[in-house]
Amino acid sequence: MRLFALPLLALGLLIPAVPANAAPPRGAASCSGCHPRTAGNGPVPSLNGQPAEQIMAAMAAFRSGERRSTVMTRIAKGFTDEETQAIAAYFAAGGNAPAQP
Repeated sequence: MRLFALPLLALGLLIPAVPANAAPPRGAASCSGCHPRTAGNGPVPSLNGQPAEQIMAAMAAFRSGERRSTVMTRIAKGFTDEETQAIAAYFAAGGNAPAQP
């Protein structure tokens, strides 16, 4: 995990801020099939508001096989580092969270 942590931390520093009303990057819409818009008690966490570095680290761990999951391992392998960065930045900025009144 340490091998992934430093490069991912460095990549996280390069992630531009994403406006809250930005269109989702390619691939991000598929996340909402399992990840809820808001935090709940289910087994799959919401990605909205999670730190981009945390999302990127999880995706790297799924991609490498360090973190196992029937579904996420396959999904993570389908994204490039650049796509993962864009998706992580989108969800870190609020992603598809419901609008606040």
